[in-house]
Amino acid sequence: MKRWHRSLLRIFLCAGLILVPLGYLTKGERLTMRWGSDKAGRCLNPSLNQETEEALRARIGDEAYEIVINGATERAFSGDYDAFFEPGIYVDVISGEPLFLSTDKYDSGCGWPAFTRPVEAAAVSEMADYSHFMVRTEVRSGISGAHLGHVFEDGPVEAGGLRYCINSKSLRFVPLEEMQQEGYGAYVDQIRIGLKREEADTEMRDELTENSRKTPREIYLAGGCFWGTEAAFKSLNGVVDTEAGYANGTKENPSYQEVCAGDTGHRETVRILYDPEQISLETILKGYFMVIDPTVENQQGNDRGSQYQTGVYYSDEADLPLLTEIFEREKEKSTPFCVELRKLSAFYPAEEYHQDYLDKNPAGYCHISRKEMEEVRKLNG
Repeated sequence: MKRWHRSLLRIFLCAGLILVPLGYLTKGERLTMRWGSDKAGRCLNPSLNQETEEALRARIGDEAYEIVINGATERAFSGDYDAFFEPGIYVDVISGEPLFLSTDKYDSGCGWPAFTRPVEAAAVSEMADYSHFMVRTEVRSGISGAHLGHVFEDGPVEAGGLRYCINSKSLRFVPLEEMQQEGYGAYVDQIRIGLKREEADTEMRDELTENSRKTPREIYLAGGCFWGTEAAFKSLNGVVDTEAGYANGTKENPSYQEVCAGDTGHRETVRILYDPEQISLETILKGYFMVIDPTVENQQGNDRGSQYQTGVYYSDEADLPLLTEIFEREKEKSTPFCVELRKLSAFYPAEEYHQDYLDKNPAGYCHISRKEMEEVRKLNG
């Protein structure tokens, strides 16, 4: 950019007339605008004026120089610190000032090192970046003014919701065991506390995962008349218990007669308690779609009425992704597709005479054929 062009842009900028021209200035020009320059035109930033351009390039490398001085960006997934998670501190490659702690680093999948926050608020500065026909928030080193990257509002909510997306080349990593020697001892305890917290969180997650494997899980299936649905699944290996009942309606503790009247919104449903180490939820759902007709609404077999609407109701949000995937596959096989997939809002056990009905009445009515029953029993037999 010619000198008179730069001068004119700076005049407009200082007058508050335009903002976009910042995007047309090089990073070096923007740093000079921020810190001023000497008679030779060198930036007066205290971290930069101690070295010539050649010396700084020689010390940090050409690519790092283009990033921190001219605002370049390294290729995604190419940086040394993208998939690097050793304990320590990340400092400004120019000034050595502390910028980020390893305990605030996470894998965002974006291709660059990501942090939830800087080591201190003053460690970085932010400004609007209008380059590349976008409006972003640029992140600079608070001391050297070096370009680091950008900050976005799509980080982990529990950690504040920010994602500091930083170029690896703008950073230098100091391992935890070397921090004291290099003068960063004030941050050692902070990192060690963070590591202990991460370790405790990991242990808790592992314990919850292990408990979930040991603890029976549940799913609720509405497949028409609950007599046949219960009989089809209770004999599966890994099914711990079944219970016929009424689900997702508006009336508390309804009777069979009230549900059959069609005014309660309840579905005849079977609660299935199963051991995930012996039978998977996917296997149970495979059996479910073997014994229902997904193309009809409020009907299965000869049974008609809203209480016979088919549906799968989950009590654990963790089951939803798998259920959604299964439903998407089943929708491709059936048109129309009328099966509900909803979170369980209510379940009331049916009267005792409905429980294990076909065990008590082997010749009783069932809309599921004997052949279908046998096919379900073979799924994990």
